[in-house]
Formats: sequence, C-alpha cells, structure tokens
Amino acid sequence: MRHIKTIDDITKDGDVEFGEGYDFVATAEEADAILMRSTDLHGYDLPEGIRAIARCGAGVNNIPVEEYARRGVVVFNSPGANSNAVKELVLAMMILSSRGVVQSMNWVRANADDPNILADAEKAKKAFVGRELKGKRVGVVGLGNVGSKVANALVDLGMDVYGYDPFISVEHAWALSQNVQRVGTLEDLCRGCDYLTLHVPSKADTKGMISTEQLALLAPGAVLINYARETIIDEDAVHAALESGKLSWFAGDFATPKTVLMPNTYITTHSGAGTGEAEANCADMAISELKDYLENGNIANSVNYPACNMGKARAASRIACLHANVPNMIGQITAILAKDNANVQRMVNESAGENAYTMFDTDEHLDSSTIEALKQIPAIYRVRVIK
Repeated sequence: MRHIKTIDDITKDGDVEFGEGYDFVATAEEADAILMRSTDLHGYDLPEGIRAIARCGAGVNNIPVEEYARRGVVVFNSPGANSNAVKELVLAMMILSSRGVVQSMNWVRANADDPNILADAEKAKKAFVGRELKGKRVGVVGLGNVGSKVANALVDLGMDVYGYDPFISVEHAWALSQNVQRVGTLEDLCRGCDYLTLHVPSKADTKGMISTEQLALLAPGAVLINYARETIIDEDAVHAALESGKLSWFAGDFATPKTVLMPNTYITTHSGAGTGEAEANCADMAISELKDYLENGNIANSVNYPACNMGKARAASRIACLHANVPNMIGQITAILAKDNANVQRMVNESAGENAYTMFDTDEHLDSSTIEALKQIPAIYRVRVIK
C-alpha cells in the first residue's frame, strides 16, 4: 500500500481518487508522496520518507524545487491542465476592456430607482461605446499551453494575430493556427499592437520584460493583459502608461500593492484557473504523474528532474538513482553492479541542469549490501528500489 498526504483542497467537491493500492494519511510523516495546490512549502519540515510532490497547477514558486532535488524528491506540476480556463478568462478580459460592459452595468445599478430607466438607459448608452476585436492587431507573448490556445481563439475572432516565442515546442508549433504570424523579436511583436497578452513563466529573462520601451511601441490606447505572472511587467511603467493614456486598460490576475492603485484596471484574484473543470484536470494529471513515478519510476512534467520513461516495471528488480549531474556517475553505478554480478536488462540516464536520473532493470533482486553501496556513491541523493 502506498500512502498519500493531501495538502489544500485539491478539487472543489473534494473528490480525489488514486485507486487500488493507495490510501490517504493524516500526516506527511506517514506518506510516500504529497498532492498539493497552493500552500507555501518554503520552510516546511519535509519528512525524509517523502519521495515526490505533485502540484495541481503549473506554477511552483511556492515549492523549494532545488532544495528538494538535492534531497531526492521529485517535484511534478500539471502544465496545460488549466489552460482552457485561463484562455477563456483572457478572452473575457479583452472584451471587458473594449466594450464598457462593467461601466454600463454600474450605470444601471446606480440608476435602479429611476422610473424612466428604460428610456434613460437608451440615452446613456452613448457613453459606453467601445470597439470590436475583429480586425485589431494583437500580440501574444509566449505560445505554450495557454498562449497557443489564446492565439488560435483570437484568430477565430477575426483578429490580426502575431506571436512571439523563441522557445516554442514542436508540439505547440503544430497546434498553432497557420494564421498566427510569428515574429522574431519582442519589439517587432509590440509594434503597433492594439492588444498585448502575456503567457510566459517567471524566469530571470522574463522578469520586467514588458516595460517602457515595449509599451511605447504599442498603438495609442492599447490594452495590456497579464495572466502569466506578476513579475513579467514593470509595474511602474504600466502605471505611467495608463496615466498618460498610452494604455487604455490593463487587466491582470495579480492584486499587488501597485496594481490595485492603477487607474483603468480589471484585477482578478489569481482566478485564471478558477474553474471546477480546471481543478479536476490538474488533479487528474498530478495523480497520474505520482502513480507512474511511485509504481514504475517514470518521470513526466517534473520541474527539478529530467523526463524519463522505461514503461512498466516488469523485470525482477527496478532501481532508480537520483543524483547530481556529475561525470562518471554511470561508471560508478555499473562498477558496483558488476561486483554483485547483476545482469542489467535496460538502463536509462537523463539529466536536466544540475540534476540527473538513472534507472535500470535487473534480472534478479539486488542484495541489500549492493543497494547500500549505491547509496554511498558521492553525489547520490536517493536510491529507490521500485520492484
């Protein structure tokens, strides 16, 4: 039996199923793995027995991923599982920023006691005239799980869509509409855009990527939408652009001390993925990742270890070594196996940055002394006997 500790409310209805061979435990000390959502684990006293953590969502800024990597704990996320929910809210923000919908509804509420409200509303509507999205130029920064869906939807709305992503994957490139025009630089993307929507992760090279220089290239009265991460924009530059009228509206999903004071904004409560369907999709993906890792040692969608898949564990024994990405690790592992006369059926070694993962199947079960010898190799973080 494998034991799972859940942190946070994973789904709105509380329905989380792992299936046969798994149970839920009250404390992390009893668990083999953790399923979580938004709790901040920085400073969390993680028990030694935890082998993996799965985050029901894409962002992992609430998890010390590198610290956990050095402890041999694989951290998974669920990229793309909530992408449709985010896409839909981005489209809603584009419409709200263009049509005076909220302002006209506020007018109606403010004049609810007017006995002639039907006629007066007809007169008042001129104050809320907006513009259509069709035919307008829009730039999409980042063409991954969310950005590619947003770009395709904007094509369907009849917009003139441009995309910028120097690291687009083959998968997302194939999924992208042929009517999305890709450009080579961020500056070329921004130039003349009526709308700019951001869909990139927060990294060293994306923090503050939308600042005064980029905003100056947009069309007068442009709309900026940020449903990626709060650090992507230079908040002072955005505020100045709103004050000057360079930006007509800014919509974002991050209520920071600065964004809540900006004029002409729609700021939501980090609600981009806030649907029951998205929660269920994220949970399903995270559960699948945990189960495959615990049962077979396979890794998919980890943020601190490389992808690795050897299928189902069918040999007499499957061993997984989590270690630093250093020279001669394979040689040290195989030297120990040779002393035990172990016959290795298959072996896979993958690396990602400073961390690496080696997994192998043997024809027989290894002696406990061999497993202990593997654990003593310098730069080995953890050795798992999967079967």
